[in-house]
Amino acid sequence: MLLNMRSALVLATLVSLLPAGLSAQTSKPLRIPGRVAFSPDGTQLAYTIRGKEGTELHLLPMPSADMSKEKIVTPSTQTNCSNSDPVWSRDSKTLAYTSSCTSQQEKPGQEQIFLYSPVDGKSRELTHVTGNLEQAAWSPDGKTIAFLFVENATRSAGALDAMKPFAGVIGEDNIEIQGVYGVDVASGKGNWLIPATQSMYTYEFAWAPDSRTLASISAAAPGENNWWVAKLFLHTPGKAPQVVVDPVTVTGSLHGLQIAVPKFSPDGKKLAFIGGLMSDQGSTGGDLYVVDAKPGAQPEDVSPGLDGTVVHESFVSPTHVGFAEDRRGHTVLLDWDIETKAPVPNSVVDLGMVSIGGGAVKAAPSFSPANGGFTVWTQSSFEQAPEIWGAGAGAPRQITHFNDGVKPSERTESVEWQSDGFHVQGWLTFPKDYNPKKKYPILVMVHGGPSSSVTSRWSSSESGFADSFLFQPNPRGSFGQGEAFTMANRKDFGYGDLRDILQGLDQVETTYPAADKEREGILGWSYGGYMTMFAVTQTPRFKAAIAGAGISDWQSYYGENQIDQWMIPFFGASIYDDPAVYAKSSPLTFIKNVRTPTLILVGDRDGECPAPQSFEFWHALRAEGVKTQLVVYPNEGHGFTNPEHIQDRRERMQKWFAENLK
Repeated sequence: MLLNMRSALVLATLVSLLPAGLSAQTSKPLRIPGRVAFSPDGTQLAYTIRGKEGTELHLLPMPSADMSKEKIVTPSTQTNCSNSDPVWSRDSKTLAYTSSCTSQQEKPGQEQIFLYSPVDGKSRELTHVTGNLEQAAWSPDGKTIAFLFVENATRSAGALDAMKPFAGVIGEDNIEIQGVYGVDVASGKGNWLIPATQSMYTYEFAWAPDSRTLASISAAAPGENNWWVAKLFLHTPGKAPQVVVDPVTVTGSLHGLQIAVPKFSPDGKKLAFIGGLMSDQGSTGGDLYVVDAKPGAQPEDVSPGLDGTVVHESFVSPTHVGFAEDRRGHTVLLDWDIETKAPVPNSVVDLGMVSIGGGAVKAAPSFSPANGGFTVWTQSSFEQAPEIWGAGAGAPRQITHFNDGVKPSERTESVEWQSDGFHVQGWLTFPKDYNPKKKYPILVMVHGGPSSSVTSRWSSSESGFADSFLFQPNPRGSFGQGEAFTMANRKDFGYGDLRDILQGLDQVETTYPAADKEREGILGWSYGGYMTMFAVTQTPRFKAAIAGAGISDWQSYYGENQIDQWMIPFFGASIYDDPAVYAKSSPLTFIKNVRTPTLILVGDRDGECPAPQSFEFWHALRAEGVKTQLVVYPNEGHGFTNPEHIQDRRERMQKWFAENLK
């Protein structure tokens, strides 16, 4: 239910909910780097910059990082289009990228893959496809570029985008399926490497060193629903797909969990992946697993007991895997010895309370083996606007200085507390122009998921909460404190995580008496919307609430949503086998307790948290005489995309808290 972190839809939703305290105290326009790609020979850095009209692709010579020599890569003179997703060939002679700056013969807005030569500074169009393409990857021999592809797509792949209106034979008609398509670099001819079929919807893939074999995370269609039961496959030309790992049937700690981010070892003999309790594709986290690259092999958890969460990984040698770890608000980079099941000595780099990115999936940096190895990534925090950073043998260093002098309007601090024997972490943003002698409302914003976390990340949003404290907890069920912590709310949605939140709120109010206990509000989206609905049925302390895309009745939700496969790992059984475990966590079960004025917001084509769930809660509150308002936004999915709707939602939220937290 959480928002998929790799999708632009998520950013639209999260940005509009984040505190204005993260907005910049400057009129200087921000330059926001997105994707980064470091050439394997270590001489060139490609990166994207988000602009008003689209995304720009830039090149910078390395290691000098001389900004006077920065170049823009584009196939045309158009300005109302985008160039993005850079990826280098292994010989560093060609940069592949996606562009919507295509010829007049192409479908308007249709992205294609282009190849850029740094030698002559020219780009040529490689693909001529119609559909949705993502995550282009060079084969190791440089002869083929493969990518995830939905032919003739009418919407973005995944569950965040607005679902198609129900029509025809439900579950059978109009299903769009994602496969892996490959294009020969020399001729431009293409073919399916992993065909898109009813039995094979592919979410992620990786090339083997032999440039023939692929590994994939795949399941039967429809893709929106079945990622939670996806398997790890091997695909070799001339052979049927072979199952390496099936989490549904495998024994051991991986049984019943999810898998993501497959990566081959340099010798092709092993595969690494992340396995854990994950509530959404793209919001990846868990332990590091390794398995022999052959059918039916037994995977091994090589990071048991890790006190953080692995969010991205890649082999750096046959026995060492480098990964990024979410650890109690910190981002940590390290190399892990899969034989000793311990960090490689002197490899652990704690970047501090920051968030990183730069690749096609969450927290993915870009690595060059040149000069002993150097890694680059994008980095930001509550205190620092996004920049590109890198690290080799020495300490991490800032490469770009796009946004020097840009500072947040408010300060944010990490807070930690104890609850039911758990160590819990979260964030507190102070009001703008904070005066400890004054009293301020305090808003609790609960993140989606629940398998996710709030990390220290820059935002230039203006949500209108600058006159309040904003408390963002990472309660049990969140990433960042090991798999046991992430799994601690299984079969217990709402209860333990609410105790964690309230315990943290009590500590914040004790530490900072300026937080007014009589003016507490709560809000959230997705699982955060559910927690808002549940919280107001359990305690009268909140004087105002905003539930976005929430869930009011787990029993009816089971049959309404289009992603029901995610529920069994969390509830232990289907609704038809154990209805009681669903009823005990449903806000409607306790609707008679609610007294809190509640604003309810949802998109009418939300497939993750369908609009009827919001209707049910609104109807019940109205029947019970509780102040409430329901706003349904047309043609919106789980992540809003219409700027007018995003602005309207923000204004309604501001007004609701202003009226009810006087």
